[in-house]
Amino acid sequence: MKLERMDDFFAARVDGYDDHMKRDIEGASGFYAYTASLLPSAEGSRVLDLGCGTGLELEEYFALNPGADVTGIDLSEGMLNALKAKFPDKDLTLILASYFDVPLGNGLYDAAVSVESLHHFPAEKKASLYGKLHAALADKGVFVLTDYFAESEELEKEYFQNLAALKREQGLQDGVFYHYDTPLTVEHETDVLRRAGFRDVRIMQRWGESTYTVLAKKD
Repeated sequence: MKLERMDDFFAARVDGYDDHMKRDIEGASGFYAYTASLLPSAEGSRVLDLGCGTGLELEEYFALNPGADVTGIDLSEGMLNALKAKFPDKDLTLILASYFDVPLGNGLYDAAVSVESLHHFPAEKKASLYGKLHAALADKGVFVLTDYFAESEELEKEYFQNLAALKREQGLQDGVFYHYDTPLTVEHETDVLRRAGFRDVRIMQRWGESTYTVLAKKD
């Protein structure tokens, strides 16, 4: 397979993206609504969405909390434009960037959420991001992560080995994100969250064979 840059991959797939995610992704018929249900219900709650895409989880969240104040970060301008068009009357701040590069501040958010985005990145990148995220959450803030995970350590290693081999074959440089799934095991993911400072990390729900919703709370 030919690897595509992450931003190019999603820019080319804005049309039909929502239908694909709802129809073809394991557990999607339930996990968007469930994920939203774990976010704060108070009007004006400040929520950060990492890899917000077209806002499928936000459709469910705004139905529960139409007065939420949401900041969304995504690499794809097309995805952000689609999200903006869905919610012209909502309190949305949209940032076109990698969430690894954006300063997240300190104590600014009551909650953060990410759905089907972080399975593209290795543990060391997530460790840095989760440290920033922990600092960005207010006291008692929560991070809700719904994603799919490797079913074994052996499979996790295989994903990363395959990506490295493809990059070598195609002469691709490090430091650029390419669209290729490299999920951690859910055990490794929760370990990274704990090392970043989240003391209370729980697997809340499993969707099919390999998709989970994880809740991480800041003390």
